[in-house]
Amino acid sequence: MMAVLAFPVGAFVVFTFWILYLYDRELVYPKLLDNFIPQWLNHGMHTTVLPFIIIEMRTTHHRYPRRLWGVVAVCCFGVGYILWTCWVHQVTGVWVYPVLERITPLAQVVFFSVMMAVIAVFYVLGEILNGYIWDHTHTHTAKVKGE
Repeated sequence: MMAVLAFPVGAFVVFTFWILYLYDRELVYPKLLDNFIPQWLNHGMHTTVLPFIIIEMRTTHHRYPRRLWGVVAVCCFGVGYILWTCWVHQVTGVWVYPVLERITPLAQVVFFSVMMAVIAVFYVLGEILNGYIWDHTHTHTAKVKGE
């Protein structure tokens, strides 16, 4: 779960939210929401996720599946989330994310495709980071014990 979902999805949420927020906050978090959701809760949902998943990665060694299977799994989750987002729009007439209201259907397909590629990149980055943390730690420990 950590390797295939928590790290890539968590990192994806933090980076895409804040990039879109800094570009134009109305695209992802309209100012109207400040009346209902305090800033500390916004940061709890969109900022603190990243430090906690990095702490988790640093304190617990996670086994990653083969890269192809990991990417397929995180992309399946992404497709499910996109389908849920479209279903909510179909039922309510409201897009969960305001950015989707402002772009054409073709642009939405491109947007969703780019987001799937980004989440796949985060999966690979998580795998590389996990390998660096744990391979480096075990190599260093083995050298110290051997001396």
